[in-house]
This record gives sequence, C-alpha cells and structure tokens, in this order.
Amino acid sequence: MKIALAQINPTVGDFSGNAQKILDFASKAADQHAELVMFPELSICGYPPADLLEKPSFIARAEETALQIAEATGKVGIAILCGSVAANHVSTGKHVANTALFMAGGAILFRQEKMLLPFYDVFDEQRYFEPARWQRVFDFGNERLAITICEDAWNDKAFWEARRYAIDPVDELMREGASLILNISASPYWRGKRRTRESMLAAIASRHKTPVLMVNQVGGNDSLIFDGTSLAFNAQGDLVGQARSFDEDLLVIDTQVLQPEVHSTFPGLDAGTYNALVIGVRDYVCKCGFSKAVIGLSGGIDSALVAAIAVDALGKDNVLTVGMPSPYSSPGSIADSEHLAANLGVRYELLKIGSIFSEYTSTLAPLFEGHESDTTEENLQSRIRGALLMAISNKLGALVLTTGNKSEMATGYCTLYGDMVGALAVIGDVVKTNVYRLCHYLNRDREVIPLAIIQKPPSAELRPGQVDTDSLPPYDMLDPIIEAYVERYETPEAIAQESGIALELVRSVVKLVERSEYKRQQAAPVLKVTPKSFGMGRRFPIAVKVQV
Repeated sequence: MKIALAQINPTVGDFSGNAQKILDFASKAADQHAELVMFPELSICGYPPADLLEKPSFIARAEETALQIAEATGKVGIAILCGSVAANHVSTGKHVANTALFMAGGAILFRQEKMLLPFYDVFDEQRYFEPARWQRVFDFGNERLAITICEDAWNDKAFWEARRYAIDPVDELMREGASLILNISASPYWRGKRRTRESMLAAIASRHKTPVLMVNQVGGNDSLIFDGTSLAFNAQGDLVGQARSFDEDLLVIDTQVLQPEVHSTFPGLDAGTYNALVIGVRDYVCKCGFSKAVIGLSGGIDSALVAAIAVDALGKDNVLTVGMPSPYSSPGSIADSEHLAANLGVRYELLKIGSIFSEYTSTLAPLFEGHESDTTEENLQSRIRGALLMAISNKLGALVLTTGNKSEMATGYCTLYGDMVGALAVIGDVVKTNVYRLCHYLNRDREVIPLAIIQKPPSAELRPGQVDTDSLPPYDMLDPIIEAYVERYETPEAIAQESGIALELVRSVVKLVERSEYKRQQAAPVLKVTPKSFGMGRRFPIAVKVQV
C-alpha cells in the first residue's frame, strides 16, 4: 500500500483554509498513486486550540468541516486520515475528544480517540479532552492499521526509563494483530527533540517488528513551533522516510517495498534552532494578520540576531530597523547598526532620544530632588525607546519584535515597558552563549552579523562605561546556572557541585530568577526552542517567598 504523509501548516480556527489545504494535499497524494494520505493531529481545527474548545460553535464547525472533507474523498479518490475535535456524546466526562478520523468513499468510516492526554510543560489536554476508552485496529486494504495520536506513541516501556502512563496504546493495538503503526502528531520542537523522536519511533518499530509511519505538524502557532520532520521506519527500525524540517512536505511511502526516501532537513542543533525561530516569526506575524516588523537596533548582538531572523522570515522589504541612541550610546554602536542594516539590506532609521531624555529628567527633577541618579534614569532611556517603537508600530502597522534573550529574562536584566515592549520575544528562549552560537552559524559562509558586534563586550549602554558584567556574572558561568535551574529544576547545591561554580554565586543568580517572575508574566510570548521556556509551559506564582 502507498501511504502519503502530508506534513501541513494549519492555522488554529481557520476551518475553510485548513480544509482546502487538506484536500489540496490529498489531491497531490492521489496523483502519486497513494491509497491513503495522513494529516497531523487536530489538523482540521489547528493545534493547539486551547479554550476555543470550550465554545460549542467551534466544535460544531469542526464536525461540519470534517463531514465536508469526508464527502470530498469520494471525488478525490483517496482515503484520508486526519485529526480533529469531536463532541463526546457520553453523559460523563469532558465534552470533546481529540480524534483521528478515517475517511474514504465520501464518509467517515472509523474514529479513534486519543488515549494518552499530556498534562505537562506546554500541554493542557486533560483540561479539555475525554480520553479514549478503547483502542481498535482498522482494516484497510491488505493492512491492519494501528491508528494512534501523538502522545499515544510516547509511552514505550522499552524506551523510557520512567513512563508517565500505566497504559501503552501501541502495545494494546499490537495485541490485536496490527500490521502497520500510524501516528498523527502535533509534536512541538525543542533543541534535541528531532533526535529523541526518531530514536523513540525506531525503537517501537524494532520492538514490535512492525513498520511505523508518523506525520507531524509543521509551522508556528503562538509560542509553539512544529518542525514537521515526519518519519517512516521499516520493521527493523531502520529509517526509510523523512520529510523536510520546518516546511510543508508530502512524503509517499510504499509499505511493501519501503524504499528509502529522505528529504532534506537542517542538521545540527544550531541550524535547527535558527530555522525554528525563522518559521516561528513568520507564522506569528502572518497568522496574526500582519506582514511587517520593526526592531530597535542597539548595536548589540541580540538585536542583530533578531533582525537577521526577521529578514529571513519576512523578507528585507518588510523589516524596519531603528537606532535610538542616548547620550551614553557609543559612536561604534551606531556604526555597527548601520553596517548590520547594510548587510541585511533593510531600512535603518536613526531617532536620537537625548532631547526626550532631558525633558523626562527635567520634568521629574522636582519630584526626585534629593535622590541620586540610579537605575530609574537608565530605565527611562529604555522606556523612551519602547514608546517610540510602539508609535512606529501603530502608525505603520508593523509588529515590534523584542530583542531580549533568555539570560536577561531569567535574571530580570530587562526593563518593563522598555526593551520588553513588543508583540513577540523572538530569542526569549535562547541564552546569551547560544545567541553567539547562532550568530556564528549565520556567518558560516559570509559576514551577516558584523564581527565588531560579535566581539564587543555586551552592554546596555545606559550609563558611562557600562557592561553587562557590572550586574551579572560572565555569561559562560551564568547560562549553565540558568539552564540547570530553569530547564531542569536543579537545586543550587546540585548546580554548584556539578558545575564547580561557587554556591553563593549560584544562589545569587537563583534569587534574581525568583524575583523577576512578575516581569516575565508581563512579557511578550516567547518562541519555545528548549525543553523548558518562559511562558505557557512554566507556571509559577508571583507573590511568593522562596528559600534558596
């Protein structure tokens, strides 16, 4: 049997657009003589739909669209397996189910609800969905199909040291004599996830001695990025099919022959992270109904990286960069920003804020009499820049992209209503040392980020001679602490022992992290590229006393 993996980029709530995309890819698969085409989890309504699932009209529209797609299978001449949300008609439990629909000949022939509902990190599925009460194989052609939905395949007892669930749906389906394991997924990206996913699915195929085909969603939806990279394995666990990463794709697999067909991906962690951020920016801006972005260039490495990502995501004609030097900005920062803009081919405007800063300070002088200058005046400069960027955004209809990195967000080395102003925190899940790695990746063939920007000591330039290490440890010490504490929840004692960093320094960083929660909860959405990012997958109270 020829089965096509249709790796598509759906938009949440765009029922007509998603349906058209499904039918277009089904037609292409039929042209390649496929008998069945698979689409990702919840591809009819888009993933994740979140509290839209609480609206009866949303569920009704999903079911109506599913029937329309099913009816079209009679004309397209190919069976379709796709994900959607469906009403749960049982009198108890949640009112909807995460469902895989098998359609052919103009009708829905089979439904399989998702059994394992993740409720960790960014996942909230137990909040909305009723889990499946049964698993059954479905006979189609000469195959007995084990149809699973994403997490249903993530509980293999031979692969994971510690399992989240007592049940393994794949095991149950194999006991019914399945000859082919199909998995429709919306599996978000993070650094290292593609390798983990491939190893896990290969282990399932090898253990059960059964081919495994997985189709994964691609694209960005709010903070989440989906890499695609759909996969196919033979019964020995060998990779025989792989779709592209970070792009829509159609991969046709002959289950009898299983000839290798591996499409191009972006190998390596840095290449994967960079391309994830590009598609995350593109989809966030475009799916929100915009086409342009504006970025404040400081002459530093963070804003340089964000500008480069924006250009690759939206095109140079859709990116406006703005320099806003204060009395403490170095001439080199302006020159470096101009050099960067020339390298990227983007428009660069210079708005000097010295006179505005003077007006602010003179206006506040009577109230501040008797108080020394401190971070208040530093933050004023940042907030002036934020106000100017938002004015440009309002006037030109361009979204502001914030330029703060994860190290800054973790420690609170950022200004509310200043450099935190914007619609999307592009590199808010990238620690500073990885910012440098990504810039070196960008410069692998030619100079995109000027070397002067990469080589200069990091500085906010809000007071004379300021550098980041005035307030923070060196980033090669700070970032391992942040990754251990924020991403892995390690204790300060364990971090100090593992890293060799002084315990008091570790504790001082942890205190900064804990004190800055109120800032992070007012920040723009963060594009997630690590196992634990700030935002929807990390939920902590603000008013709390934490002992460190």
